[in-house]
Amino acid sequence: MQDKNPAVVVYCASSSEIDKAYINAAERLGVLLAENNMTCITGAGKQGLMGTLNDSVLKNGGKVKGIIPGFMVDAGWCHENLTETIITETIHERKAQMAHLSDAAIALPGGIGTLEELSEIITWKQLGLFKNPVVLLNTNNYYDPLLKFFESMIQQKFMNPDYSKLLQIASSPEDVINILNNNLNWNPSFTKYHKKEL
Repeated sequence: MQDKNPAVVVYCASSSEIDKAYINAAERLGVLLAENNMTCITGAGKQGLMGTLNDSVLKNGGKVKGIIPGFMVDAGWCHENLTETIITETIHERKAQMAHLSDAAIALPGGIGTLEELSEIITWKQLGLFKNPVVLLNTNNYYDPLLKFFESMIQQKFMNPDYSKLLQIASSPEDVINILNNNLNWNPSFTKYHKKEL
């Protein structure tokens, strides 16, 4: 990535009842983000992979910017020791700010919320609203069924084959960092409708 101190948004699970392999990968990614001076932007949660990632980045001297809607703060979900916490009125504002402030997006394994965030950022990239790298960390081949579904979309003409380039796949946290450090800018020639950035 070209910026001296780039910021990356990471979408990930808040569930704590998951296999240790996913937790280990989140911890390792946190170490690598800190070592590479990449500010980590998350949803400011303190549980699951999000909490693990936040703790790992901070423990290793990195910076975490958390963005969270007020109702989640009121529910006690907010991490209390982040470098910076931004509180929004709605979850829609939260997602828009997360994307606007980031130089790349990473999706770790997660549930329906993570899938929704991943789908939205891919759609924004397709539309030319987000022009930065989108990386999927496919720990334990978690996302293989989703990737096969994307292939089916292309085969059945619901998605342009060129859109397979919207997403880059990493099998390890180290792969994620390599992709971010050696990314090719998205060619906006295939974007739809307009090219105005967020």
